[in-house]
Amino acid sequence: MPTDASTALLTSQQAGSATVDEVFAAVHSSSAGLTTEQALDRLKSHGPNAVRTHRVSAVEVLASQLRSAVLILLAVTAVLSFFLGDPTQAVIIGVILLVSIGLSFTNEYRAARATAQLHSQVKHFVLVRRDGQFVRHNVTDLVPGDVIRLALGEVVPADVRLVSVNALECDESILSGESAPAHKSAERIESAEGLPDYTDLAFMGSIVTAGSAAAVVYATGGHTQFGRLAAGLGDRHPETEFQKGLRQFSYLLLRVALILTAFILVINVMLGRPLIDSALFALAIAVGITPQLLPAVVSTSLATGSRRLATLRVLVKRLVCIEDLGDIDTLITDKTGTLTNGRIDFVDALDAVGRHSDTVMRRGLLASDVDTAGGQSANALDGALAEAAAGVVSVDDVVKRSVRPFDHVRCASSVVVDDVDGQLLIVKGAPEQVLSRCRTVQEAARHLLDELFAQGRRVVAVASKPAPGRSGITDDDEDGLTLDGFLCFADEPKAAAARSLRDLQELGIEVKVATGDNPRVAEKVCAELGLPSKGTITGSQLDALDRADYAKAVSEHTVFARISPEQKAALIIETRRAGRSVGFLGDGVNDALALHAADVGISVDTATDVAKDAADVVLMEKDLGVLAAGVAEGRRIFANTIKYVLMGTSSNFGNMFSAAAASSVLPFLPMLPSQILLNNLLYDTSQLAIPSDRVDGELLRAPSHWNIAFVRRFMLTFGPVSSLFDFLTFGLLIGVLHAAPEEFRTGWFVESLATQTLIIFAIRTRRIPFSRSRPGALLTAATLAVVTVGICLTYWPPARRIGLIPLPWQYFVALGGLAAVYLVVVEITKSVFYRESVGVVPPMREGGADRRIHRRAARFSHAGRLGDTQYADESRTKGHIEPAVDALASKATSDSQREGRS
Repeated sequence: MPTDASTALLTSQQAGSATVDEVFAAVHSSSAGLTTEQALDRLKSHGPNAVRTHRVSAVEVLASQLRSAVLILLAVTAVLSFFLGDPTQAVIIGVILLVSIGLSFTNEYRAARATAQLHSQVKHFVLVRRDGQFVRHNVTDLVPGDVIRLALGEVVPADVRLVSVNALECDESILSGESAPAHKSAERIESAEGLPDYTDLAFMGSIVTAGSAAAVVYATGGHTQFGRLAAGLGDRHPETEFQKGLRQFSYLLLRVALILTAFILVINVMLGRPLIDSALFALAIAVGITPQLLPAVVSTSLATGSRRLATLRVLVKRLVCIEDLGDIDTLITDKTGTLTNGRIDFVDALDAVGRHSDTVMRRGLLASDVDTAGGQSANALDGALAEAAAGVVSVDDVVKRSVRPFDHVRCASSVVVDDVDGQLLIVKGAPEQVLSRCRTVQEAARHLLDELFAQGRRVVAVASKPAPGRSGITDDDEDGLTLDGFLCFADEPKAAAARSLRDLQELGIEVKVATGDNPRVAEKVCAELGLPSKGTITGSQLDALDRADYAKAVSEHTVFARISPEQKAALIIETRRAGRSVGFLGDGVNDALALHAADVGISVDTATDVAKDAADVVLMEKDLGVLAAGVAEGRRIFANTIKYVLMGTSSNFGNMFSAAAASSVLPFLPMLPSQILLNNLLYDTSQLAIPSDRVDGELLRAPSHWNIAFVRRFMLTFGPVSSLFDFLTFGLLIGVLHAAPEEFRTGWFVESLATQTLIIFAIRTRRIPFSRSRPGALLTAATLAVVTVGICLTYWPPARRIGLIPLPWQYFVALGGLAAVYLVVVEITKSVFYRESVGVVPPMREGGADRRIHRRAARFSHAGRLGDTQYADESRTKGHIEPAVDALASKATSDSQREGRS
């Protein structure tokens, strides 16, 4: 075995087959642990206890941009244009490529760095013995030779040799694939066929599912079993619904582009036009209809959102999860620390008739998981009790014969001690469970318990019985008890929680409370905070229901009390089965299953390791108000992304279809390929300001979802309107103004740019533009600037190279009037379109793709409507947008946009 401290790392086979003393000797440590100085020296030698840091690679971010199907099409088109003899077109496409890739890269790289900075703020802690006392340290500071304590719900922070074990069980499925928990022992293993056989070891990444233990670290970081496994894994993530919707939309337009390209090429060849000119024109049409800057718009929206959420101290593990956060319409939350302050204060120890009792306090302390040397505990209730008992009662002279730790099935912990009263079995836990194991319970004790619950107190019952000669504890041993009394704790409701609950309700989110606490305590907290309740039901009552009644109970109740971790997860799955998008906020080990089962798992920085690892979103502050702002931000991002999508489906499709049709009847090309591409570049440039646009209040009131059928219907409605006015423009230019080919192309270039750019003001809102919905200042400026640049280009001499010429003033008057009529017709069409959309039943996807398939949890996917839920009926929203919704919108918008909200 190694003997030098600088290389004191053991293999798992060496540590597993050695005695505890041999492992201590090999890592140059002892049961007293290391000194601070020793730990710092070893940290320099071995490095931090981390498998991999959250680094941001500029090369990887850039490579991800180049995998876009749209950008690949653009690149191929540029190359073909160059070799077909049109370098001008190749240059324009190259500019489009550089703009799209550059903007996407810049925004995603900045967002990734912001995310990495937030990741560094999420820390895991462990109780480690330094300088003879157990203290909390960041797990990255662990070194070989450290002595640590493992408790229920913790992730094992390194590879460790167990020193002492108290009914320890670990979930090692991350390493072995075995779902059943592994029972652990401190006894040396003489021989083993594989790592799972070393029951005297616990491995990094495994989860403590029961019991507790003391252990010595023998390997850290990349030298652990998990570290070696993780080194060979990539960082690929499953596709989210948001990404899937973007991909389907891009493919929809690509299919349309391919069909139009083939049609144009065939028609022009049949008309006897040069093959190269026909091919270049067809390629320009293909490029014109594809959403070239969609990646840039999306990345700009997500990056802007991530920066705003960062200021609110919200960590979204992946940028696309921001949209998922905005998608939720039901939030199921725990009570402690979310609706309450999360600070557990010990109030009093009472005997069975309500008198103060130091004996109850002392026995409760004996049955607690508290480090007597440092007063540390992984359980908040035990920690508060230990703090209050310091200097009041002493347990130093008591010998513990056997300990049975807390678990979520028994909801109790027990201990056999040699005390002044003889050998006793003491049981401490949830009052209902403890009282059910007592021989008799006085009516006065039950009345006292009801009073404590009515006051909103958290109550722990303490009971005991003589246990002479007892060396172990079984279920039967915990029966026949005598009630000693109750330990009372307080966790007051948060002052700001009431406002946060109203914020969530204004966002159309139904809030439900799932807690392991007593129903009367939960009801009192909800009543004090003004949370509308449809009723309360307990876990035992849920278990007694059949399938139909269970689904009805889940839908019709608000508070779910005394429920187990499995019942929390089942509650979420049932809610999702009913077609709701569910967010779950929890921070305990008993919340891990529910976090996995939810559409969006939300935890907090102070949560247990298991909860933080299972969550999609981590709140650096446990504040529902912050969560409400995050939801509003997600919806704002989706709404602005959809604006670009709808622009592309109406303007691009209409104009390119018009160009394709005109090329088959006119004796010349209606617009040159380079003009089409320049027009498209200017148009897309104006749309880069969409992520900064204001969002109407009603768009934040309910989540919206991708619906490609709706996008297709929108395209087939507004695309023909655009094409109709293109044909009117053709008639005006040829029949009235008698335009020559160059004048025709320049005139249509100006008209096409103006109409497809200005239409954003109509499409961005269902309201009447400007009068009832003011666009963002940046979007307005960008749109008007692009139209101005397009007109000025016709007078710029270098533009002659691509066929643009100055036009007489009469052309601009005629085209301006036609554009104005077009915008009025679009407003009328919009009103009819959305009126017909009201009441349309949204399609439901059964058996949809699992967003987090690697989590092994039941998933039920659903889709809502992009037209019907995104835009509320104007008659219902006119003048009735609640101030709270606007306030949340302001949290998710920049300071420059906060003035003049509509």
